[in-house]
Amino acid sequence: MSLPACALREAARLLATATERAHAGAGRLVLLRGATGTGRTTVLEAAAQDAAAHGMQVLRARCSVGDSAIPFAAVLQLFGLAAEFADPAWDGDERATGAGLRRVLRWYAEQSPLLITVDDVHLADPASRRWLVESARLMDGLPIVLAATERSQYDVDPPAQGLAHSLSPALVTTHTLTPLSDNSAVAVARSAFPDADDSWIEDCVRAGAGNPLLLRALLDDLSDGSHPVVPVTSAALYRGAFSAAVQWWLDCAGPGTAEVARTLAILDEGWDHGPAPTAGFPALHIPSLVAELCGADPARVAGWITAMTGLGLLRADGTGRPRYAHPLLRDEMLTGVAADRRRVVHRTTAEAMLHRGVPSELVARQLLLTDVVDAPWALPVLQDAASLALRDGHIEDAVAFLRRALDEPLPDEGRQRLLTELGSLEYAVPGSSAAILRLTEALRLPGPPQERVRAAVALGTALTGRGRTRAGVEVLRSLYDAFADRPDLVRILRQAFLQLSDKELLVREEAYKRLAEAAERSPESISAAGHAFLVKYAVTAGLTSAREAMLRLRGLMAEPADPLSEPYLLGTAAAVAQWADELDEAERLVERGLTGQRPDVLHPMQEALLSTRMDILAARADHTRLLADPLPAATTPTNAHAHALTALVETGRADEAERLADAFDLRTAPESWELNRFLYARGGLRAAKGDLAGALHDFLECGRRQSAREVFSPVVTPWRTAAAECHLALGVPREALALAEEELRLARVWNTPRTVGRALRVLGAATGGRRGLDLTQEAVRLLRGGPAGPELVAALLALGRQLTATGESSRARDILREAAGLAERLGAIRLRDLAEEALRAGGARRTATRTGAASLTDSERRIAELAAGGRTNAEIADLLHLARRTVETHLTHSYRKLGIRRRTALSTALTGGEAERGSLVSGREP
Repeated sequence: MSLPACALREAARLLATATERAHAGAGRLVLLRGATGTGRTTVLEAAAQDAAAHGMQVLRARCSVGDSAIPFAAVLQLFGLAAEFADPAWDGDERATGAGLRRVLRWYAEQSPLLITVDDVHLADPASRRWLVESARLMDGLPIVLAATERSQYDVDPPAQGLAHSLSPALVTTHTLTPLSDNSAVAVARSAFPDADDSWIEDCVRAGAGNPLLLRALLDDLSDGSHPVVPVTSAALYRGAFSAAVQWWLDCAGPGTAEVARTLAILDEGWDHGPAPTAGFPALHIPSLVAELCGADPARVAGWITAMTGLGLLRADGTGRPRYAHPLLRDEMLTGVAADRRRVVHRTTAEAMLHRGVPSELVARQLLLTDVVDAPWALPVLQDAASLALRDGHIEDAVAFLRRALDEPLPDEGRQRLLTELGSLEYAVPGSSAAILRLTEALRLPGPPQERVRAAVALGTALTGRGRTRAGVEVLRSLYDAFADRPDLVRILRQAFLQLSDKELLVREEAYKRLAEAAERSPESISAAGHAFLVKYAVTAGLTSAREAMLRLRGLMAEPADPLSEPYLLGTAAAVAQWADELDEAERLVERGLTGQRPDVLHPMQEALLSTRMDILAARADHTRLLADPLPAATTPTNAHAHALTALVETGRADEAERLADAFDLRTAPESWELNRFLYARGGLRAAKGDLAGALHDFLECGRRQSAREVFSPVVTPWRTAAAECHLALGVPREALALAEEELRLARVWNTPRTVGRALRVLGAATGGRRGLDLTQEAVRLLRGGPAGPELVAALLALGRQLTATGESSRARDILREAAGLAERLGAIRLRDLAEEALRAGGARRTATRTGAASLTDSERRIAELAAGGRTNAEIADLLHLARRTVETHLTHSYRKLGIRRRTALSTALTGGEAERGSLVSGREP
């Protein structure tokens, strides 16, 4: 090995100086100390070669554990290299033998200067060590350099006294070889792999742990160039040089240190993929725990951990835990450690952590690596850890803890509850196929009626979510007779049946038919949630107004609530409130319903509530939040996919929308209301892209499917007006007029500004002339009285176009500017572009869209200024007496207008726009 590091060069320089002094007749003991693998032998061999090249005699010895029982084994090895020397007679007298050997030493020194090298002198037999110490006392007057290497690494077992312990410092030159610095290690790795990227080199340096021996061995193993990343397991290193080096390091450290090193590696293994550092972790003192596990002295273990951290073998993580510098190094430490031994360590560690008050999630991570504990504390720890992981959104961790909990002894009731929770969570894990099996097993177990119903509802929900609606509702129906004596539980099963039946046409038809018959025959036998389902059905069938529906639902919610039925009542009422444009009330109902949901028990209303939350965002045109979260992995489109598709179109990201639409083959998708919504959304995409025939097909197919479900009202998917607009663009006004008139008739039944205003707008376009203009103006007036959303923009746009067509250009431009400005504030890029296009077509030379700080409304500016000043959303909401959601919406709009993405950019964006406040960015229109 070359001597790249400064420490090695310094050691070589000291030896060179000592040999120069020996030529002058002044000998000396030079002691090179250092940890295993730091290059002691390399320096010694280089010195021997240099001395021989300069005419010195060189005698060598290399000590080993095997020779430690043979008196003078090391010294005899030295003189055994000289042919002229005849062994003195061994008579058992150490003093006499030693004196004889020193006479021989003097004889050699009289011939020429002499270098004696003794490698690993700490392993020398006692007689040789004493002889070397005595000889060192005499060397200052002889042309002899005694160069010895000694391992000085901190070990768990107390070390023997060093060679120079009884010598005066004046007789000894001592040099300690230090680990490689990071820069030196990088230089070594870079010299072997000059073209490797920095991250790969850094990985090598970490795995080498600052140890020249380990680093060189690793680089040798990687020299075939077949490792684009540094392996994390020894099995991936074909040659095995690194493995041999680590095992040599352990052998040199001794059995006590090796046991501690391996035990720490076992603990380190259990800390993989652990939670973020917490304040609770320091309650566990790692050195004490390791000492307890190994039966070692805690003080020595603590010292060893400190020393190994200094050498670079260990590194403290964010919680202060000592961990191996690289997973590969840890894996090598574990080579040969039996699996049983590992499990015992993890079990003992778990119990020790529990008794020291360490958080249950950390204790449970150790239990993941054990066999069955069968102790009273194990199951509660795993269940508590699962709850904490779920609270923090770590579903996969929660699943792992509950799976491990199933290994512990459980009564049937406890096992049933655990299986229901585990199956519910596994359903939410992408790619997991175990959920339905777990829930099926839970349902088959004997247990309390309420637990069986909970398992049945979870299983029915899972089956329906996997596209097996008939099987899902049949699970629920199969228990009606079994719980005939528990009408409260049968009601829960029927309510779940109704909710799940919405997924499939024929099942839905049958379910609502039976519910309606029961309500007509015996209204008091139907729960409040059941009556709410009937209200919802009447809404979608176009049989009731928004006012009547909300009055009925508010009356039902005022009645005493059955806790088990309440989620169905809240979820149904929230959906209807959203359709009625009572968005704040709908949001409160959703949040109240979700608060009552247990994330570890699958429930049909959880998905329904989350879906309504998305519907509310869509009604508010909050495209940013609709696109904020990753879409669920699914083979068929969901409501989330439909809303994302529409949001992408409305924000001018049609190409992304097209990729999303192409991800699903709707020809093979099972019938469901979510498919119908996606068809409607895809129709909007096709219309925006100019594929009017394709758009018309999607809208009409959506209508056919919705009508088959007896969903006639335009509150969900106003497909008639969408198809009418396609007919108009294709030059077929008669069909457009018929569709628009039918939608207006149904919209007036529901009678909300949004539905009626939309129908009036499209009917006005289809009617044309003065009558059409009057209808469109009525739509604008009506929509001004409701939420200022995309429907108002579309109505203003239609009115502006019609005014332009009738020659009222000035008034048309004012209307179109209003449309463009409102679209800009909503982030409705598609509508904004259409408004600007209409402005240009009407003769405007420049558009009037405001951007930057000048475009903020007074409310947006005030909230943005408070946020820029460091206020949190909650503080702003309290200060201005607003809902937190309102604050978030205003900030979202402000970010879009200011062209920023981070809160920290608000201050600059606001002050930078002061000069433009009140002006049009694109110039003034005359």
